[in-house]
Amino acid sequence: MASESSGNWADTQSSESEIPLRPKNSEPERDGKKQSKSSKQSKTKPQSKENVAAAQAQKGNSTAKLAEASGDSPSHLPDFIIKRNELFDELKRKHDAEVIEKEHPVIDVVLDLGNDRNGAPIPAMPVAAKAWESTPGSFLKHVDKDISSDVVVAKVDGKELWDLHRPLEKACRISYVPFTSPEGRNVFWHSSAHVLGEAAECQYNCLLSHGPPVEQGFFYDMAIAGGQVVKESDYSSLESKVARFFKEKQSFDRLHVSIPDLKQMFGYSKYKMYYIENLLPPEGSTVYRCGTLVDLCLGPHIQNTSKIKTFQITKNSSCYFRGDKDDDSLQRIYGVAFPDKKQMAEHKKFLEEAAKRDHRKIGIEQELFFFNDMSPGSTFLLPHGTRIFNALQKLLRSEYQKRGYSEVQSPNMYDSDLWKRSGHWQHYSEDMFVLDVEKKKWALKPMNCPGHCMMFSHRERSYRELPLRLADFGVLHRNEASGALNGMTRVRKFQQDDTHIFCTQNQITEEIEGLFDFLKCIYGLFGFPFRLKLSTRPEKFLGEIATWDLAESKLKDALNSFTASGGGQWELNEGDGAFYGPKIDITISDALRRDWQCATIQLDFQLPQNFDLEYMTGDAPAKSTAAPSDETPAENSVAVPKTPGPGRARPVMIHRAIVGSFERFMAILTEHFAGKWPFWISPRQILVIPVMPAVNDYVQEVQELFKAQKMYVDIDLSGNTMPKKIRTGQLQQYNFIFVVGAQEKESRSVNIRNRDDQETQAKGELVPLDEAIQKLRMLKKERRLVTAI
Repeated sequence: MASESSGNWADTQSSESEIPLRPKNSEPERDGKKQSKSSKQSKTKPQSKENVAAAQAQKGNSTAKLAEASGDSPSHLPDFIIKRNELFDELKRKHDAEVIEKEHPVIDVVLDLGNDRNGAPIPAMPVAAKAWESTPGSFLKHVDKDISSDVVVAKVDGKELWDLHRPLEKACRISYVPFTSPEGRNVFWHSSAHVLGEAAECQYNCLLSHGPPVEQGFFYDMAIAGGQVVKESDYSSLESKVARFFKEKQSFDRLHVSIPDLKQMFGYSKYKMYYIENLLPPEGSTVYRCGTLVDLCLGPHIQNTSKIKTFQITKNSSCYFRGDKDDDSLQRIYGVAFPDKKQMAEHKKFLEEAAKRDHRKIGIEQELFFFNDMSPGSTFLLPHGTRIFNALQKLLRSEYQKRGYSEVQSPNMYDSDLWKRSGHWQHYSEDMFVLDVEKKKWALKPMNCPGHCMMFSHRERSYRELPLRLADFGVLHRNEASGALNGMTRVRKFQQDDTHIFCTQNQITEEIEGLFDFLKCIYGLFGFPFRLKLSTRPEKFLGEIATWDLAESKLKDALNSFTASGGGQWELNEGDGAFYGPKIDITISDALRRDWQCATIQLDFQLPQNFDLEYMTGDAPAKSTAAPSDETPAENSVAVPKTPGPGRARPVMIHRAIVGSFERFMAILTEHFAGKWPFWISPRQILVIPVMPAVNDYVQEVQELFKAQKMYVDIDLSGNTMPKKIRTGQLQQYNFIFVVGAQEKESRSVNIRNRDDQETQAKGELVPLDEAIQKLRMLKKERRLVTAI
């Protein structure tokens, strides 16, 4: 089972704690050519019941045949696999017969083929189709081979990913998703995880848990009898099985199964039963068969295993079921796969470079931070790491002053009644650190929004005060599962540039435009390009549709204005907004072209209602002097909000973060710059080295002069040779190394070696001391990305 976005009910239980690096999934089966003939036949006459029965009889015992083809005879497969698969075969035959009995009306299908090789849009193409017969794969014959060769899965009406060989059910618009897209990679790696699961079942007779795609491939968790563990020596055997499965062109067969049948099918596994009993809807779910593997899964998948051309097991580890240290210990096998060998070679090069940039490695080498089991998921920021943290906060504070933000501080711990009122207790309490104090439940805050609502409401507010922009760098705590912790990118204790803007509906567009400018300012300093995605009203939402429509239109206006000003195109992500309001997600790309989401902009109509937030409009009457109610909301309930009276209105709340978690952003920056920090944020800016002891006094004077300019300056007066001192400084990534001798002392100058200018490494540039101070002051003040003077 893999992530729900890629078809896995168990996503909330998955943890990928060992892969820090992020970029987020053969010619494919030319299904159009293979199906076009049968498709033509089906237009004239659906298959008869007799033909179906004959096909099923010919198919025979599919599990036995697949096992024999895979080199695993039925006698070598455990009974639970044989019985599971026999039940699948039985249910699949019934399903196929029911599909034949359905009406197969003609439906209108339009192909959205995207752009041609030159980037020009290809006109939409209507195609003839029949419900319950025609598949998205059958139309690939209309797609240019250069494009179709990369196709992994289809998308229906721009929303739902759809198996290429799954029959369409109604009129729709079809587009094709390539491997090169994040969605395509996820589907491809999800399917590859199933093949790994099949090999693991055959090799270990194990009980599978789940196998999702992750940022660098996929994994599968399993329980092996007798406490057996996976060894590196097992890799070749597993990979040989997988290679055999690829050659067999095993298809991925989809089937919807009821809860009772699912319990019968997977009753042998307490892990699958947990998912069935706790995560699935009452109407049941889908399962997929691939070879001898039948797995609980939402899909979709690739057409068959022949699409996978190269596969490698990368590592293995132990893990806990559901990420809970008190639950079963399982074995986890990681892998990666690609549709061609060239991509695998490129991926290996990428991993080599990513390993060099791993923030956990650089953090230790540069003495920036460390972790300790005495406080898991909490970063110990050392002095040099704190310098980076402080530089980021100073940057944001300087922008807050320019942009009209007010910095505040709010408590770290609140009575649970506050979280019940905000709604977090009902939906988020399991991820909070809860304390019992004086016979009451309290919780460390995982976010600042309820506290900021209290700040807004602690006195009367006027429309003249809006927009009110409250910024908070307060410490937050979230009870992340231990298995999910991952360096500084996933922690339990963190700080973020959390801001909440309270404004009128008429001010939304202007505020959003201001936030876009803020994004450009901050991300531009680090050389991060970014993309914007608007997520609109989900199926389950709070509030009135008219309010949602208004909010979405205002966000679209701001996005279109941003695009018109040269800010780039934005994407629409329909139905993926938060339940309380639409949102804009911002994704940045780092030096390795990996995508990270740091910033978010969310409109919230619900919290202002939950906290009865109001402001006086221009003609507001005096506020009622009635004492506020002391009633406490009932357990797991939220008080019904009052409607604002005459002359009063409810503000809109905008949640926004730009760098997000400082810890996570520092990890991204560490890997983006590979530890070579720009001068203004660098924890090691200048190293001064004497040529001889006789100039030590001048070295110390230079240090004090630059320290007075609030720069980080170190000196090396050790007994090491000068070349060794220079080499040590280079390895520690000092931006500038000043080498001073008698000539420099006499002329009051410094010989400057610039880390990023190779021409200065053999012999630096001689610069007068006053000029060097002035140039470095400007370099720091202007926060330039390139270290040059």
